[in-house]
Amino acid sequence: MFGYVRPLKGELKVREWETYRAAYCALCAALGRRHGLLAQMFLNYDFTFLVLLLLPAERRPQLSTCRCPARLWCTKKPCLKAHPALDLAADESVILTWWKLRDGVSDGPFWKSLGCRALCLLLRRAYRRSSAACPEFDETTRICLEELAELERENCPSLDRPADTFARILRAAAPPTGDVGRDRAMGELLYHVGRWIYLLDAWDDRQEDQRTGSYNPILTRFSGQSEGHEESVRLTLRHSRNLAGSACALLELGCWQGIVENILYYGLPQVENLVFQGCWGKNKRARRDRLRRMDT
Repeated sequence: MFGYVRPLKGELKVREWETYRAAYCALCAALGRRHGLLAQMFLNYDFTFLVLLLLPAERRPQLSTCRCPARLWCTKKPCLKAHPALDLAADESVILTWWKLRDGVSDGPFWKSLGCRALCLLLRRAYRRSSAACPEFDETTRICLEELAELERENCPSLDRPADTFARILRAAAPPTGDVGRDRAMGELLYHVGRWIYLLDAWDDRQEDQRTGSYNPILTRFSGQSEGHEESVRLTLRHSRNLAGSACALLELGCWQGIVENILYYGLPQVENLVFQGCWGKNKRARRDRLRRMDT
């Protein structure tokens, strides 16, 4: 998926970094346990962030061990114990991946969409299992992506309308708990993180979209001239980050609080700066190397 929502390791305590790694590995294990190796290939930081929000607010995380599918020759790694929140995040990850692949099938020419078609075929059983477990999230995702496709066909010049449509998907990822105040704060946090992801991705992809003629709300809004409008885009990104932080302050997240705040106040601004400096796409190999070191 996107992979923008990640912590700034240098600002985390050692215990917090180890806990974050354990949550990342636990989500990977849940994907493998429920949907197999293919689903594990779509593991990403964004849904690890969701895991931290869905897990109960404990004082200390309960740890177990799991074997890394990328390093079968290594000893087992620490991870969080199996929990329904991990299963929920795994199922929702598969659902969103499926619908994004389906969107890729419908958007591209037949030959260029063969990869998406093949992955959809391989992931179909996992999707059916996930949609049966999370029918509300599946329906919301389908409706929102259909609305987003319609906005793309209209070449909608608004930044807010497509960003709102995508953000509603992430807001739906946290099912209601019955605590009205908590549910509202959680929904606002996820909504504004989703909005931030969509707009940052649009800025990151603007040159490629301009080359291929694909829809991009930033190019449409500014008549194909994104240069000179950087501050306008960054202003709305900061607005969403600030509102996500305000919503987070209303939540009691237990041992996950420090990690979530690190992501919101340090991780997101760092990624945003890298994207606007043009360094994000150039550092893919470095990020893969960091991910491999994280798995050791």
